[in-house]
Amino acid sequence: MGETTARVPKPMIPIGDRPILWHIMRYYSSFGHHEFIICLGYRAEVVKEYFLNYQEALTNDFVLADGGRRVELLSTDIQDWSITFVNTGLRTSIGQRLKAVQEYIGTDELFLTNYGDTLTDASIPDMVEMLTATDKTALFIAARPT
Repeated sequence: MGETTARVPKPMIPIGDRPILWHIMRYYSSFGHHEFIICLGYRAEVVKEYFLNYQEALTNDFVLADGGRRVELLSTDIQDWSITFVNTGLRTSIGQRLKAVQEYIGTDELFLTNYGDTLTDASIPDMVEMLTATDKTALFIAARPT
């Protein structure tokens, strides 16, 4: 990803007109997961600015009415999402990041985590079912290099 990561963190590199992170969150959302905690580190302000300035009308079809005074979205991207942004440090390990956001997970016995620059088509419900059917603490998925 070369020079691009000097300007933006890898999760914010665009695929089409949206960053990798948005695609990951949209995938989780398609399975009914709408609460997100983003562990921020390198260039945290880029992630925050993206979501603070997110305009759904720029990425979705809409109807403009009343001489431009009213915008009616025909579809939405992030309306159902709740996103907690937590600065967890620049050189923090995955375990330290999860510990840093533990208070925001609350009493949930199960939570899902994903690295911010990793895309998959793995079935989230199948993975959750596989984990809950065992006596294990965690399930890890990785690609086997060829």
